[in-house]
Amino acid sequence: MGEWVDEPVDHPMVRPSINAVAETYDLAVREEELATAESPLTGKKVNRFLHIAESAHDLVQQNLMQRKLGQNTGTCFQRCVGMDALNALHSVTYEIDEKHHTNYHKRFLDFVRMVQESNEVIGGAMTDTKGDRSKTPSEQVDPDMYTHVVDVDEKGVYVTGAKAHQTGCINSHWIIIMPTIRLTEDDVDYAIVGAFRADAPGIIYVYGRQSCDTRSMEGGDIDVGNEQYGGQEATIIMDRVFIPWKYVFMHREWEFASMLVERFTCYHRRSYVCKTGVGDVLIGAAGVIADYNGVPKVSHIRDKLVEMNHLNETIFGCGTSSSFMAQPLKSGVYLNNDMMAQVCKHNVTRFPYEIARSAQDIAGGLMVTLPAEQDFKDPEIGKILRKYYVGRKGVSVEDRSRILRLIENMTMGRNAVGYLTESMHGAGSPQAQRIQIQRQMQIGYKKNLAKRLAGINDDEETHENSEYFKHIFGLN
Repeated sequence: MGEWVDEPVDHPMVRPSINAVAETYDLAVREEELATAESPLTGKKVNRFLHIAESAHDLVQQNLMQRKLGQNTGTCFQRCVGMDALNALHSVTYEIDEKHHTNYHKRFLDFVRMVQESNEVIGGAMTDTKGDRSKTPSEQVDPDMYTHVVDVDEKGVYVTGAKAHQTGCINSHWIIIMPTIRLTEDDVDYAIVGAFRADAPGIIYVYGRQSCDTRSMEGGDIDVGNEQYGGQEATIIMDRVFIPWKYVFMHREWEFASMLVERFTCYHRRSYVCKTGVGDVLIGAAGVIADYNGVPKVSHIRDKLVEMNHLNETIFGCGTSSSFMAQPLKSGVYLNNDMMAQVCKHNVTRFPYEIARSAQDIAGGLMVTLPAEQDFKDPEIGKILRKYYVGRKGVSVEDRSRILRLIENMTMGRNAVGYLTESMHGAGSPQAQRIQIQRQMQIGYKKNLAKRLAGINDDEETHENSEYFKHIFGLN
């Protein structure tokens, strides 16, 4: 908003997002079994956001932790991208080394060991600003539209570019930059993966604008809706940011960019079970306002709440089934089932909107026409407002206002950024999932199933893919 901020911790617009990240630390203390794991690198318990998945159970535990944090904060807690980037890089660095005899995997493990010991937050930066999307990175008029290496010396590499939509980056200790799309041989300078401190020289962060974000600066606590917790997105602008060789995990191996993107998105798309924790809060808020309005037993209200729960649990079921069907890769890390990850995220691009629609329906128009908190506090007009905005007997006007503002916050205010728009575009917009689903749907195999049962014999499609169930369900 045109203001240079020296200390984000003290800024009222930024502080709620810091509180949300803090909850990822607090949960690890309160619920160790859920939010920590024993690291084979350190032999100690570490925050699960920094753990490399050693089993399908580890991946399921990630999902359970994500849902709990969504329930606790009602917003995005900003660490899933970093967690999924670490798990994706574990296997990709191993396989680059296998082909090119590099030492990226050792560097990477040393880095993971370090951040586990220091218990730091990792921000994963994948999305470039992209410029003309019909052109590859090397074809852009301005080469900085995709983050790229601009110089190399004996100490490391220097990168320039920008990363957009960077959730929680200002609250991170480290940033890991990664390619955002499949690359060609002409794009070798864009094939860079590396880690640098979030306060490294040459970086500018521009905080993203969110709907209703200035309410946190108005002095009250009701109109904000969720005063304690919020999300955060920013643009990272990099001007010759230095990455030492020990923190470089890919350099010019352009053919591995697609592997990294696909594995990262496989992890990250099932990570969207975090939205079910936020959904739990919104469903609860809809139930509370129905009660406050005196209509909790009305049949269509009950039916809407049932539908909201049905949609929410469908997301959770797809995400956790993806984790449950995980299989080990060459490096030893477990990768969740890709098909179910795509279906999980594709449901997330739709179902939260339907859940939010029902919540708004139950809440009624007062959610967006309620007078300001300051008007209710006015000595003269406040008394009149409290007379006319009373609901069910025994419910204070203030409590009714608070729950209405929470629903507003989650469906069209500040935290709608993370629950709705980010549900649509995070980890790839809907078409990205549809492309992956199309690639994996094995239509030829399924047509053969139908033909066999229908008694049709032809030579058009005689090859049955015996690998189908291995592919979809991860069977050995």
